Amino acid sequence: MHLAGMILPIFAIILTGWVARVSGYMPHALAPSLMRFAYYVAMPALVFLTIADESLRSLLEWGFLAAFGGGSIICFALMLLAVRFVRHEGLGPSAMLAAAVSMTNTGFVALPILKTLYGKPGVLAAAVATVFVGAVMFPVLVVLLEISRYDASRKIDMTALIRQIATNPVILATICGLLWSVIGLTLPAPVASFLTILGEALTPCALFAIGLDLTLSELRGRLNLYALLAAIKLVIVPLVVYALCLATGLSRTATIAAVVCAAVPTAKSAYVLASEYDIEKTVVGAVISMTTLFSIVTLLAWLYIL
Repeated sequence: MHLAGMILPIFAIILTGWVARVSGYMPHALAPSLMRFAYYVAMPALVFLTIADESLRSLLEWGFLAAFGGGSIICFALMLLAVRFVRHEGLGPSAMLAAAVSMTNTGFVALPILKTLYGKPGVLAAAVATVFVGAVMFPVLVVLLEISRYDASRKIDMTALIRQIATNPVILATICGLLWSVIGLTLPAPVASFLTILGEALTPCALFAIGLDLTLSELRGRLNLYALLAAIKLVIVPLVVYALCLATGLSRTATIAAVVCAAVPTAKSAYVLASEYDIEKTVVGAVISMTTLFSIVTLLAWLYIL
């Protein structure tokens, strides 16, 4: 009951956002603005504040990266190969479905949960996972999608891709926090208070925006496919990450953090790319909605097991 008491209020905020939209109390059009504030302002403030106050040695926990990052990449690769060679889909759809089961919403869902469970160490783990998704998985997916629509007159714009990664607000906040940590200075109290106030806005703002943007109409149609992909995302991917945690001998706290990061819903960035490239956007949207709904149960189950 203690875990449920901490986790259920987080999902209650998502539910509140959904109720606000379907009841007409707040417009659906507000969701993108709330998400932008959460991603471009609140999350970088919280990430910088957390990392700047830590020693470099505590930030580089390679076992955590090996477990979470390795598990995510393994699941992405296996799903890509399965869709490509078993279902005989093209490279673009295969990569997009692989992303739907392996790219996780670490920033908007895992971070608030781990912050509630562990405080600053939880924020740190979620920040590292978010940077991995943004700096490794996102560009890999973009390159594969670009290759899938490659023709003789088109080349992959690596400069634009590098610029997109380098200007990512979470990555920038991480780099600035690392530099501050290396210098070894203490944040002035007013600056720390300012960043704390902004960072505290992340949880309610991001979760409410997820609920405001949640649509159940996407679940009509290929329900068996959506359910299969959601099950892989919420059960198989965390299981692979958990096995790697055991193999690398991670501590209990780091293991729980890695599994939580793997067990949260599919990242919204996957849908952004699906829309941008017009590839499997209905499936990706449905998987995001379904994993958001059912992760309430599966996340609690994982936490109780661990």
